[in-house]
Amino acid sequence: MAQPDGPSPDRAADTAAVREANRTFYAAFEARDLDAMSDLWAHDAEVTCVHPGWVTLRGWGQVAASWAALFDGPQRLQFIVTDEEVVVAGDVAWVTCDENLLGDDGGATVAVLNLFARDPEGRWRMLAHHGSPVMGRSIAAEDADADDR
Repeated sequence: MAQPDGPSPDRAADTAAVREANRTFYAAFEARDLDAMSDLWAHDAEVTCVHPGWVTLRGWGQVAASWAALFDGPQRLQFIVTDEEVVVAGDVAWVTCDENLLGDDGGATVAVLNLFARDPEGRWRMLAHHGSPVMGRSIAAEDADADDR
């Protein structure tokens, strides 16, 4: 599903609001701010979260517990988000990006999909976060780069 050329004013505003919600997510993560993280997420049974190397967490209770555990842990992370793309489709939006992590144990890259939905008050709430570690440059990525030339 492609977005139309030259986004409408509403679509442009929605895209900016979703981009800001995504930035809020990373600011809360870096700051280890459980209140800010909680404020961003929808609080229902349908939310899901996949941290790299973890099983799928379902429901706000499991997701909230994961953030509490991560924020209480010793690892401090800094995020440099690159290749961010926002797609808005009505009251649902998703962001794909790469998290370039800097931490106490070095760095890593995580490919991410963040899903948002507009709540009845008009705020964009996170419904899902899925992070997958990037192990190295893939053949598919090399093929895509070749196609772009």
